[in-house]
Amino acid sequence: MTISSPVTNAPAGATIISARDVHKSYGSGQNRFDALKSISFDIREGESIAIIGKSGSGKSTLMHVLALLDAPDSGDLELDGVDTKRLRGRKLNRTRNKTFGFVFQQFFLTGSNTVLENVILPMKIAGVGRAERKRRGMAALEQLELADKAKNKAVNLSGGQKQRTVIARALVNNPRIIFADEPTGNLDSNTGAVVEDILFTLNREHGITLIVVTHDEDLAARCDRRIHIRDGRIVEDSSEVAA
Repeated sequence: MTISSPVTNAPAGATIISARDVHKSYGSGQNRFDALKSISFDIREGESIAIIGKSGSGKSTLMHVLALLDAPDSGDLELDGVDTKRLRGRKLNRTRNKTFGFVFQQFFLTGSNTVLENVILPMKIAGVGRAERKRRGMAALEQLELADKAKNKAVNLSGGQKQRTVIARALVNNPRIIFADEPTGNLDSNTGAVVEDILFTLNREHGITLIVVTHDEDLAARCDRRIHIRDGRIVEDSSEVAA
């Protein structure tokens, strides 16, 4: 499988995401729930990181904050040296669409649309022209060995084919960071291993930063670094243990 490299702007190993004393809560009064408490760490360009923890630990909230899908209540979050508080409206959407790719356990494919239509969606949002959308979409499907499924309805794909379609969709805008939320959770072990291999190929051979949220200890062990979340706090960061 041949996978093209993304366009990157920072030197390898430079800090791409920096979080300082980040807090996030939901509700108010007696119903207030503190999902993140004083989160501080850096992510370097090209790292693979597993965010691990039990259900309700705050790991999914942390991913949403890092991916700019939600904003922290307090603290500082920088993306490539830019304070994310400065990113609003169209600028926020454009930054998120250009910088990140998303691979979710639930797939979030539109079953009635073709595989190609699902893959090119981020480019439609980005305003890429129709011919270029098709060219890049087909190139991504070829990389994931799904070109022959381009005209198939997404509903008719197997679980593994759906997840590879999701990865193709994540790649079409040449992201610098891929967020993967339980990417093998709905797959059998053999198909899951194939999906893992694709993600780590993108990370290790092409420099895409990989941030994985997972319960799977074996998947976490493949990452360069593991960040363990409990009750909204980082209780262990393997990079600090190694240091």
